[in-house]
Amino acid sequence: MSTEGWHLEGFDLDRFVRETLAEDLGAGLAGGGHDVTSESVIPADARFSGVMDSRDAIVVAGLPVAEAFFHALDPDMDIALLVGEGEAVAPGTDLMRLAGNARAMLTAERSALNTVQHLSGIATMTREYVRAMDNPACTLLDTRKTIPGLRHLEKYATRMGGAANHRMGLWDAAMIKDNHVLVAGSVGEAVRRAVDAGVREIICEVDRIDQIEPALSAGATRLLLDNMDPPTLREAVALVAGRVPTEASGGINLGTIKAKAATGVDYVSVGRLTQSAPAADIGLDFTPL
Repeated sequence: MSTEGWHLEGFDLDRFVRETLAEDLGAGLAGGGHDVTSESVIPADARFSGVMDSRDAIVVAGLPVAEAFFHALDPDMDIALLVGEGEAVAPGTDLMRLAGNARAMLTAERSALNTVQHLSGIATMTREYVRAMDNPACTLLDTRKTIPGLRHLEKYATRMGGAANHRMGLWDAAMIKDNHVLVAGSVGEAVRRAVDAGVREIICEVDRIDQIEPALSAGATRLLLDNMDPPTLREAVALVAGRVPTEASGGINLGTIKAKAATGVDYVSVGRLTQSAPAADIGLDFTPL
C-alpha cells in the first residue's frame, strides 16, 4: 500500500513532521538539535529492519503520518504499509514494515508511534460508539474538543472510525450556545442576529422544549438538543417535524447512545471521541541488518 496522494485539507503534514521532530530533538535549545543516544551508541552506517504491530484489536489511523516521520530522516527508507486506514485489525497484526538507516529509525520512532497510537485510539473508540449506537439512520459526530494543534488529525481519526465531522472550527458554521443567548437576550434574537449577518448555517443549542419554535422561526438551520433525556428528545423531534436536522448532545456514553439515537434525531455528537480516547497499544520492534 502507498500513501502517495494522502492529504488532509488544511493540514500541513511536512510542517507537522518538522516541528514534532524538532521538539523531540530539542532544536534551538542549548545542547539540543540531535539524538544523543543514537549518535553515541549506533554507528552512522548501521541499518535496521522494523515491524510496527498492534498489540490489541484496533481500528488503524495515522500510518501515512508515521511514514512521513521516517522518510523525513531517511528519504530512501523502504517502507511498506500492510493495512489500510480505517481497517479493523486483530491483536498481533503487522501494520508497517520498514528497512533503512538505524539512527533515523530510532530518532523517528517515538514521534511515529505516538501519532499512530493516538489516532488509532480515537478511531477505535469511535468505532465502538458507532457499534453501540447501532442505528444507520443516525450519524455520529465529533466535536471541537480536540488537543490544540491536532484538530485535523483527530477529526481524520474519527472519520476512520466511522463518524462524520461536526464543525472544523469557528468559521464554518455559527453555533449559538447559552452564553451567546445570554448576551443577545433570547434564543430568537441570537439566531436573528446571525441571519442578519448573512450566516448560512446556523446551529442553535436548545435545552428546553419552549426554545425550539423561537429558534426555528428566527431561521436556525439545525437544532442541537442539549442534555435531554430520551422522552424529551422524542418530544423535541416530533415538534421539529423534519423542518431542520436535529442533533442530540450531552450525557452521551456507550451506555446511553443507543437510546438517544433511537429517538429520531439525525445526529448524535460525542466530545469524548477526541477528548478521552486511550492510546492504542502499538509496538515497533527492530532487527539489525
